[in-house]
Amino acid sequence: SESVKGVRNYERRIKELTYQTEEDRKNLARLQDLVDKLQLKVKSYKRAAEEAEEQANSNLGKFRKLQHELDEAEERADIAESQVNKMRAKSRDSGPKKGHDEE
Repeated sequence: SESVKGVRNYERRIKELTYQTEEDRKNLARLQDLVDKLQLKVKSYKRAAEEAEEQANSNLGKFRKLQHELDEAEERADIAESQVNKMRAKSRDSGPKKGHDEE
């Protein structure tokens, strides 16, 4: 009768809610698993980014050192070239005179 019908409706509703609750639990577990995997990826990417930054800083330091060495070498080359030019000029000035060459 009516009360039996009501009880059956409640039982059916309880089954539906139980099923829905179980589905929600499964979805939650899947989502939690996905979150865990994504967090591991984020950690991995952060570590890779830190390593890349360290490598970039190291390379920048090496570049600056080599740039400094190059600047110093260019300065020494300029000084040497200037000294060679002075020596050539002196050599021309103190070299044999034209009159002596013709003899």
